[in-house]
Amino acid sequence: MQKGVSTTSQGSCSAGLSVGDMFDRIAPTYDLLNHILSLGIDRAWRHKVARLLMGREPARVLDLATGTGDMLIALLREGGPSIEITGLDVSEEMLKIGRRKVTRHGGVDRVRFVQGDAMNTSLPAQSFDAVTMAFGIRNTHDVPATLAEIHRLLRPGGTAAILEFSLPGNRLWRGFYLAYLRWVVPLVGALVSGHWRAYRYLNTSIEGFHRPDAFCQLMERAGFANVAATALTWGIASIYTGSKDKPTEGS
Repeated sequence: MQKGVSTTSQGSCSAGLSVGDMFDRIAPTYDLLNHILSLGIDRAWRHKVARLLMGREPARVLDLATGTGDMLIALLREGGPSIEITGLDVSEEMLKIGRRKVTRHGGVDRVRFVQGDAMNTSLPAQSFDAVTMAFGIRNTHDVPATLAEIHRLLRPGGTAAILEFSLPGNRLWRGFYLAYLRWVVPLVGALVSGHWRAYRYLNTSIEGFHRPDAFCQLMERAGFANVAATALTWGIASIYTGSKDKPTEGS
């Protein structure tokens, strides 16, 4: 289901198959399935994140688990002409598609792509005004380590905005949503991509991920201030935001 299958670390998603390998395999049909399975609502979610950040006028933005670049393109559309965006992903096949999409959208001069692990980017500390991550953090091998890396990369006063799937609080709606994830998504994913296991992995990773309140606590433990969660579409996704405090005078 949509950008929920963005790639990050080389953690194992199934026996003998890393997350990066899995997304290399499904890259050719990735965007098509995203939009079919989400009914296109994933675009609106990403633009909501981008609009939230652009109100703070960041000059340098990092998009982790950028995949085929949809979050990055939303940032380009919402940002001003001076914005510089780095997109990082572990899957080179996904990045190839992302480069072509950015070229079509006319943002090549403002974007660079980097292949790497979101938990250990090797990028300089305090390099970015904002860091985004759309539907990728649940695929990392170590969520707290990934949050710590995001905090390291932000300049003081910078903002993190993480878009991730969540489970609805309403029991009836949650039951319908889980049935869709467990049966419809793997079936359609297998028919279109030929990789049933990748789309079976999607529902198990969503069901096993932290609840919004628990994820907010993880962000706070990583050092983020002003942490907040905003539910989207009756709770099937959430935007998590947090800031990196500026040092106080004399510290």
